[in-house]
Amino acid sequence: MCHVTVASTWEIFPDDLGPAIDFYTRVLGFDIIRDCRADPDPYAALRRGDAVIGLSPRSLTGDRRHRRPPVGVELGIEVDDLDAAYARVRTEGWRVEEPITQRPWGVRDFRILDPDAYYLCIREHEYL
Repeated sequence: MCHVTVASTWEIFPDDLGPAIDFYTRVLGFDIIRDCRADPDPYAALRRGDAVIGLSPRSLTGDRRHRRPPVGVELGIEVDDLDAAYARVRTEGWRVEEPITQRPWGVRDFRILDPDAYYLCIREHEYL
């Protein structure tokens, strides 16, 4: 899979770190850079290129509403080779919500959900 080229950091709050880590590493090609699943406050950090995802089953304040997937939010991942990214997702058997589509504004992308229903848009890097 191609290199993620946009620097960004997300903090998301899955119900279970295991399936989330598996999805982002196996399906999307992120590497684990911190694995604290055995700690009293479990946490994992993943990296791919300049993109970093922090995973914690609860927010730092303990406010549980942060655990719910967002409604009306799309998390974008920009890649150099959209076709290779799509092929990897399909090869790993992950469900594609919307196949590769050429948008009227010029970008090609596809859409998937992560294990906790976070809506991800995988799109070409060179779209602006």
